[in-house]
Amino acid sequence: MVNPNLKDLLFWTFRRNETDVINLYDYLSSIMQVATSGNMLNFGYWKQDTRDPVAAQTNLCDIIGDISDLKNAKNLLDVGSGFSEPAIIWKKKYPVLDISSLNINQNQLRFAKQLLGNNKNLELVNSTATTIPFRESAFDRVIALESAQHFKPLDKFVQESSRVLDKDGILCIAIPILADSKGPEILKIGILKFTWSSEHYDFKTVERALVSNGFKITRKEIIGDMVYPPLADYYIKNRESIKSRIIQKYPAYVEKILYRSIQKMKEVSEKGIIQYVLIKSIKSH
Repeated sequence: MVNPNLKDLLFWTFRRNETDVINLYDYLSSIMQVATSGNMLNFGYWKQDTRDPVAAQTNLCDIIGDISDLKNAKNLLDVGSGFSEPAIIWKKKYPVLDISSLNINQNQLRFAKQLLGNNKNLELVNSTATTIPFRESAFDRVIALESAQHFKPLDKFVQESSRVLDKDGILCIAIPILADSKGPEILKIGILKFTWSSEHYDFKTVERALVSNGFKITRKEIIGDMVYPPLADYYIKNRESIKSRIIQKYPAYVEKILYRSIQKMKEVSEKGIIQYVLIKSIKSH
């Protein structure tokens, strides 16, 4: 794990080139592991009976698997795969599915390799999402589970997805978005502008990237209400126990920033300034 000072964190956040994002996520993903006691890096989908973040994260993996129709798939490319925990879940549920987990972050891939142990059914690939090292038509599914907000340019990722997908292949994206990235909303997200180390895309930007690269959007689900407020409520309710775990490994100011971000996330979600969208698109030509 990277152990930066506050100056490093601010510098990575403002400049946010490819190396900076890797460094940030080496740091932030470890915090998420500590806070959730799990190895997934998504916000999760919180049903009425969901009790903890890992269960919510597993829910989101299951939903994405259903939307992507993985039961009828043969070859899946999971782009921005984190620690490959979602891929492990999908492999258990769909055992005949061949999965390649692509991640630019070598440290996360090393950890994923430890999780896999002797399980050789998942291929781990170190690469950027905008230059995918596979032949044309190698896959019938591409998934970006809460990772596409980091890909820039997004258009290049979609182009590459189209290239490696076969005819009628499915690209499924789960992504946090702004209601309008060009309007005044970008000024209303406050601390999230800095603590969400992503590109702050809106739906029109994502839609344009898909349609202009030969994809037809066949399903769109707005699920922000099932993501942000219940996650924030969980953190607020359990803050003391989460805080005690975090400050064992991180400076106290890190937890304070995280807590303020969680509060702001709930506020701007309830005002409709941020959303979370699931998109199923089919390669149409």
